[in-house]
Amino acid sequence: MRTSLGWPITLAVVMIVLVVTLLVGWVIVTVRQADQSNIYWAVLAVGTVFLVLVLVGVVLYLVISVKEIRLNQRQSNFIDSVTHELKSPIASLKLYLQTLNRRNVTEKQQADFYRFMLGDVERLDTLINHMLDAARLDQQPVEADITDVDLPAVLRSCAETACQRYRLPPETIELKLSPATVRARQIDIEMVFRNLVDNAIKYGGAEPAVQVESYVNGSNLVLTRIIDNGPGIPAKLRRKIFRRFVRLGNELERSKTGTGLGLFIVSTLVKRLHGQIHVRERGTQSGTIFEIELPGKAAAEAAD
Repeated sequence: MRTSLGWPITLAVVMIVLVVTLLVGWVIVTVRQADQSNIYWAVLAVGTVFLVLVLVGVVLYLVISVKEIRLNQRQSNFIDSVTHELKSPIASLKLYLQTLNRRNVTEKQQADFYRFMLGDVERLDTLINHMLDAARLDQQPVEADITDVDLPAVLRSCAETACQRYRLPPETIELKLSPATVRARQIDIEMVFRNLVDNAIKYGGAEPAVQVESYVNGSNLVLTRIIDNGPGIPAKLRRKIFRRFVRLGNELERSKTGTGLGLFIVSTLVKRLHGQIHVRERGTQSGTIFEIELPGKAAAEAAD
């Protein structure tokens, strides 16, 4: 959400009034200081207070301005990303359809074209889903929608869907799952792990290898780890990746698709579910570990 302009404008007006008052007071004191030393010291004290207030206002205004500039940069990245995500598949679809309409192609070429077009449609569908997911974040969950979600079933479904989308064999994602449930909306849990598993494949190595582990960790907590074999995320950037519209690198030079909303959605939903998310290294191996801790129970306990 963009910061309201009312607060910065009000702060600027107040600072201007303080500066004008300070200057007028200083002129009056300078003229009268020889005859009324008591007034001099009183006005000097008031002027000092005003000066401190002006300095505080300047600092606040600077902080607000920096935040606004960063938000504008992230929104600019988002617009560049969405524009690219829309234009590329649409241009590709148009080219394939024009070719099919104007030329005679073999059955094998037709099959390839249909496969490529389906991939472009899936890419557009993913973009729309991200936009809809972000819009749903403002909707507070209704108690009637909250159930005991079978976490291993959701993780298996996310892994299967991701492998199908990227046309990878099922063994690309190794699953180590213990029976457990988390109390939440089914759609929220699906959004969290769909984004994380998708990112693990998308930002993995040349041949992605993903591990998904889930088990009950301590009292009423379920720990899920999504492990990829990609280049990793620098420590200084690990907090920034959860902000809205943030993507690492130059938006116009990147090769990976995305909008900068996926991890923002994940972080927001995990916090809403009273859980925690952490980003860790893989030690001596390349890659990243996303750890998600959510309130839950072992399935046997939940059934009692």
